[in-house]
Amino acid sequence: MVRSGRARITAALAAVLTLVATGPARASAGGGPPAPDTAAVRTALRQVLSAGAPGAFAVIDDHGGSTEVRRSLAVGQADLKGTGMNAGWRFRVGSNSKMFASVLVMRLAERGLIDLDKPLRGYLPAGTLPADWDITARQVMEHRAGVYDHTDDLLEQPGEETTAAFEKRIRDSVYDPRDLVALSVKHGTQYPAGTKYAYSNTDFVLMGLAVEHLTGRPYAEVLREQILQPLGLRETSFVVPEKKIAGAHITGYLTNDDRTKPLLDSTEQTASWIWSAGAVISSAADLDRFLTHLLAGGSGGLVSDASLRQMTAVLPTPTANIGYGLGIREIALSCGKVLGHGGIVQGYQTQSFALRDGRRTVVVFANASNNGAVTQALMNVLEPAFCGTAHQGRRVPVAQEERRAGQESTRTHSIR
Repeated sequence: MVRSGRARITAALAAVLTLVATGPARASAGGGPPAPDTAAVRTALRQVLSAGAPGAFAVIDDHGGSTEVRRSLAVGQADLKGTGMNAGWRFRVGSNSKMFASVLVMRLAERGLIDLDKPLRGYLPAGTLPADWDITARQVMEHRAGVYDHTDDLLEQPGEETTAAFEKRIRDSVYDPRDLVALSVKHGTQYPAGTKYAYSNTDFVLMGLAVEHLTGRPYAEVLREQILQPLGLRETSFVVPEKKIAGAHITGYLTNDDRTKPLLDSTEQTASWIWSAGAVISSAADLDRFLTHLLAGGSGGLVSDASLRQMTAVLPTPTANIGYGLGIREIALSCGKVLGHGGIVQGYQTQSFALRDGRRTVVVFANASNNGAVTQALMNVLEPAFCGTAHQGRRVPVAQEERRAGQESTRTHSIR
């Protein structure tokens, strides 16, 4: 049990059906996705609470035609003071940040400023990578470059408790992104590039550095001017190393390895230890808008159709029914495949996925991390949300890196 008050948390449930403004143009022909099984979504969200999260929500957006239908379901608490969960508030999105970074890189490629199949070191500040490292940007974005994950050196070490490590090296620490890469490089390459998949947060720190080097501007500025402002993502920001989340936001809680001890409020943190790989703050509505425009290709205004095809050309991973492209994950559900990403950062878990044609997006969220049961329960919400009554209670596969992130006895409770 996480804490003695857990059993007294009321599963306050709100279900809202609204019509909101239209996104990028889409065909409105029939044959759309099945209606979500909202009763099963509610049940699955309550399982997230039973697993140890104070609160959880699911936001399901259907697109097509002249309007969009939004279904918002929330249970539990946004904080341990008793505030009800609010699916409209902001939170840390963790590795969903990698999709934003990938878009910036693809836009540079479209301008001819980077060749994804040439050595990445040529697009980075001199000395960032060793001269004999011929890994390409494509291999890095696919997590197939053999780059050691620097977060394994910053998070809990053998015999060290998770929350203690967070307070010691994460919450208040400010790291230069180049120093994060240096932590990785000292371990050398982990396998020949292109021969296997191994998730590494350092991969997307490298891509953030490439964005800065090729544009001559801070990553936060490029992100804001090329994605956030054009799409009107007013609830999305990248404020490293500021620790606070501005505006109305959900409180995040890091679970102690000893489940009898209280949850730790981990909301405030610099996030510089993960930088472009996981420091974005956003909301469910903004994630929906971002995914919808991304998967619309050229008509969405983010990347060309050709770039989108590259991003979504997924390769297998060690986890059955999960593939990975260029900063995008694919999961095979019982009713078909969905595209997006997940994110687990101290205190927060988010899964943001969409049908390939963008006609439905689903964002599911819980405000607790370092808890594998919460991770699995949250993933299971995707089936009734996408597949409707045909879901049959199937467990949704959890990516290997996210399973590791949820296990209390490992050293890898990082951004996944």
